Amino acid sequence: MTATHNSKAASVSFRNVTKVYGGDVRAVGNISVDIAAGTLVTLLGPSGCGKTTTLRLIAGLEMSTSGTITIGDNDVTNLPATDRDVSMVFQSYALFPHMSVLENVSYGLKFSGFNKAESKERALAGLKLVGLDGYDSRLPSELSGGQQQRVAVARALVLEPQVLLFDEPLSNLDAKLRRQVREEIREIQQTLGLTVVYVTHDQEEALAVSDRIIVMNNATIAQDGTPRELYDAPANRFVADFIGEANIMACEISAVAVDVAQVKLGDIHLNLPSRGLHSGPAFLAVRPNRVIVDVPGVANSIPGSIVRLTYVGNHLEYTLETTHGELFATSSDVESKLKVGDPVAVRFAEKGPVLLRD
Repeated sequence: MTATHNSKAASVSFRNVTKVYGGDVRAVGNISVDIAAGTLVTLLGPSGCGKTTTLRLIAGLEMSTSGTITIGDNDVTNLPATDRDVSMVFQSYALFPHMSVLENVSYGLKFSGFNKAESKERALAGLKLVGLDGYDSRLPSELSGGQQQRVAVARALVLEPQVLLFDEPLSNLDAKLRRQVREEIREIQQTLGLTVVYVTHDQEEALAVSDRIIVMNNATIAQDGTPRELYDAPANRFVADFIGEANIMACEISAVAVDVAQVKLGDIHLNLPSRGLHSGPAFLAVRPNRVIVDVPGVANSIPGSIVRLTYVGNHLEYTLETTHGELFATSSDVESKLKVGDPVAVRFAEKGPVLLRD
């Protein structure tokens, strides 16, 4: 199966794609994006941002109002779902309760020109791939939620689509299972070299499985990049706040020279990548694990005090009142003797703060 999958995996391109409902409800607004063959790209964003509509536009379950969609070299903009070589794994699994696992997995193969023996052989290979060898005669009701989701993945895989689509595939699973199944999906994608487009609103899930993440907000793309780029260098306040947690503070850029900005935040002076910004008021984002809680009086720091301190096993969580508002910090130093009410100095790790473009 491996070679066939690798050779069939196709790129996906959107050019100025818009989807409008009822004349004035814009679900997707003038999106242009390229998804390379053999990569896993996640569409991430809050409810109503347009991510599921974008996925359905690739599948052909929705038709675009304007723009062009291509899969590989083929313009599929006006093709129905049945004429696009894609498979979709839904949040609800959508298994037939009266059919065995094997019958569920081989169901789509009946319509793809395979005879009974070929369909069975492919279905068994698909079940082996998702770790369900020997489960072929069971009914969906005899499986756990995680196993049912794997059956749904196997059913999509055996069709050997050019593009495999996942719509919130793990939202019905508990936290431990979610981690296990997302790792399995990622492993299958990498082993077979599949093109996968994956929709979730779970930031941790997106960071864990993706080659690239497309963050959507209000029907448009807020930022497109690798998980590390989005976490370390969010483009704007929305992305900084949506991907993980971030402390966002007003600051002042006093000068910019050769792409380096001199930034002033109270008594703290920083030299940061300017990211195209100029002198004047700006905003700064700092991740909680890059906020350093220190003894009062340390150079290049702002004064503060601890208003909340929580022990969560492998780290401490601090809520700090400072001259620049409330800050949230985490520290791996669980043996710290600091306590609520203690005065502290707040400073930032060298690679901590990042200027936001808007």
